[in-house]
Amino acid sequence: MQDTDSTTPPPAAPDETPRWAKTLILKKGEERRLRIGHLWLFSNEVDTRRTPLKGLTPGEAVRIEDSRGDFVANGYANPGSLIAARLVSRRPSEFLDEDLLRRRLGQALALRERLFSAPFYRLCYAEGDFLPGLVVDRYGDVLVVQLGTAGMERARDLVVETLMGLVKPRAVLLKNDSQARAYEGLPEYVETAYGTVPDEVEVEENGARYTAPLASGQKTGWFYDQRLNRARLAAYAGGASVLDLFSYVGSFGVLAALSGASSVTCVDGSARALDAARESAERNGVAGRVRTVEADVFAAMEALQAEGRTFDVICLDPPAFIKHRKDQAKGEQAYVKANREAMKLLSEDGVLMTCSCSQHLEAEALRRVVLRAAGQNRASAQILEQGHQGPDHPVNPAMPETNYLKSFVCRILR
Repeated sequence: MQDTDSTTPPPAAPDETPRWAKTLILKKGEERRLRIGHLWLFSNEVDTRRTPLKGLTPGEAVRIEDSRGDFVANGYANPGSLIAARLVSRRPSEFLDEDLLRRRLGQALALRERLFSAPFYRLCYAEGDFLPGLVVDRYGDVLVVQLGTAGMERARDLVVETLMGLVKPRAVLLKNDSQARAYEGLPEYVETAYGTVPDEVEVEENGARYTAPLASGQKTGWFYDQRLNRARLAAYAGGASVLDLFSYVGSFGVLAALSGASSVTCVDGSARALDAARESAERNGVAGRVRTVEADVFAAMEALQAEGRTFDVICLDPPAFIKHRKDQAKGEQAYVKANREAMKLLSEDGVLMTCSCSQHLEAEALRRVVLRAAGQNRASAQILEQGHQGPDHPVNPAMPETNYLKSFVCRILR
């Protein structure tokens, strides 16, 4: 992948860029971040006096030059977005086309096949796999695709065609219902691109078999990024009572039961997700030890406290409380509250796995959340392990934005 990680791209010959590609010229010095591998060009970095953004069509291919006119990268533009362009290659003649998609997706597939013995993984992780705006999850012979940018939406048919040739799935679902598409000026929709997409699929992971809803599920239906953290929590589950908060389809809780937990309680606000959790418990022969509670998680924690309930192991995996920088202070307060209330439900010498999927809450900030929550409970915390997103969500080292998931396994002592 030399074309994506080299900090000194080859010089461009004048005739290497197709004549149909329009040019964006950067303000002085704005190329530095891009030259070391970042894939986003912000609108305020473009010299709009020399190259106005208004004349561009969303998703249109662009050549990006520095203020001196030297080639920086090729990408695709969106004049209506804060991110005015996404970079796809630092080869002057290469744009988002069939050849680039085939090569990058082939590289992504090769990594997953090296890592996993069964075809259940995130096949493409957008910027982490140098394909900004494209997410693909694989469920055996079913693919779920998310197109998050105008450029990828414009290349939609080519993306599907390339995936068809690469893995030959029996069905492809376009699950483009993320609210983030609004920032790109894109509508939300869920649509079958090929074959007959089942309502739910079976997922194999960590020796367990789960039920995952597709069209009706969250995001792509399953969260492969937590694979390693689920296995990490399971190591503490033997003989323990376990509480799985914000459980979704019970991925942590069911594996804990399969790993020997004496009892598991899954709490979530989605009835459909809890249906899937019960189905997964039955698939793995642990239905007798898995209980589900449909409720607001904060209300459920309050009710469990009133009942005097405690648990040996608790998993706290909330949705992102910080979706934008402006939400930082309020979101951190929500993380502290969630951790504080969960700790109240721990038995003496209990273990808490706390997670955050917010890219705006760094691991150090989550550590401070644990410290504050323990202090408010007049307890002491020990961090036993630190977790991260799985290797099918590779981090682009030039883009902190791709390093979003973090977790701590904590021992809480009163």
